[in-house]
Amino acid sequence: MEENFHDVEGQDDQEELFEHHKVLADKGQEVIRIDKFLMDRLPNTTRSKIQIAAKNGSVHVNGKAVKQNYKVKPGDQVSIVMPYPVRELELIPQDIPLEIHYEDDTVIVINKPANMVVHPGYGNYSGTLVNALVYHFEQLPTKPNDYYGRPGLVHRLDKHTTGLMVVAKTEDALTHLAQQFYDRTTERRYQALVWGDVKEDEGTIEGHLGRSLKNRKVMTVFPEGDYGKHAVTHYKVIKRFGYVTLVECKLETGRTHQIRVHMKYIGHPLFHDLEYGGDKILKGTTFTKYKQFVENCFQLLEGQALHAKTLGFTHPKTKEFLRFDSNLPEAFLSVLEKWETYMKNRV
Repeated sequence: MEENFHDVEGQDDQEELFEHHKVLADKGQEVIRIDKFLMDRLPNTTRSKIQIAAKNGSVHVNGKAVKQNYKVKPGDQVSIVMPYPVRELELIPQDIPLEIHYEDDTVIVINKPANMVVHPGYGNYSGTLVNALVYHFEQLPTKPNDYYGRPGLVHRLDKHTTGLMVVAKTEDALTHLAQQFYDRTTERRYQALVWGDVKEDEGTIEGHLGRSLKNRKVMTVFPEGDYGKHAVTHYKVIKRFGYVTLVECKLETGRTHQIRVHMKYIGHPLFHDLEYGGDKILKGTTFTKYKQFVENCFQLLEGQALHAKTLGFTHPKTKEFLRFDSNLPEAFLSVLEKWETYMKNRV
């Protein structure tokens, strides 16, 4: 149970609950407190871990959340559910530099660079953010209470997306943060450079997101809502460069590739997005000089021009709302400067 309670795959879809354990109380079951019931049936756990899970709404009986003093009855179906999937994978510590914005004995906020996968998986077993965090945790001079030495991921960023992420250090912090993402009480603001001159100064994009029926590696919008998950992105224009636009995107939901897919859906793919068609010249002139200019911009970026600039959440321990802001990475800034210069010279 200890493994499954806090392991997380790193999905950014935090509005689906995943069942980590299910136990059926038999017909001869005596009436007993749920924490004792689960302690007797789940290996490698403690009453405190069960109580933390119950406090955070992760213990369900017959499909409904219950408190730790609930009395289990014959025939009850008891489940442990979390807003992240079960994962079983050995994590190898690696000494990889981290840009840390904030750290205490409960959480750590880091600024993820481009070209870094968040979590080990098929084809990426090393060099990930998690590998770096495991090493960092092992080097801490003191360990916090309820520390388990494994990064508690409650959201993720795509490989080429840069910016702020919060990671839990304790089991209580993990469940608390996961609930915030599930309840949509966090604040997440991104900056993106997109193709085209966005018509409206601000707007909202709605449309169910799901895996493409033609290519399972990418997501797509299903406007009718018969397939996929509800997704909402709010955007506003920061600066216009004629052929491209710098926008701020505020996530109301946190779906996989949400900003990238939603912006493409309204006709403005992210600049140099390798998976959603932004790595081609979509707007501008046919002049050779312009083509070379765009290619020079592409070469500065690992992938899509997308940065998680602002992150806000309620601290699991102090209950204070914390907000962090980060600068755009140098490559992103260089591309913006090139577009600024190009437009001035063009005028």
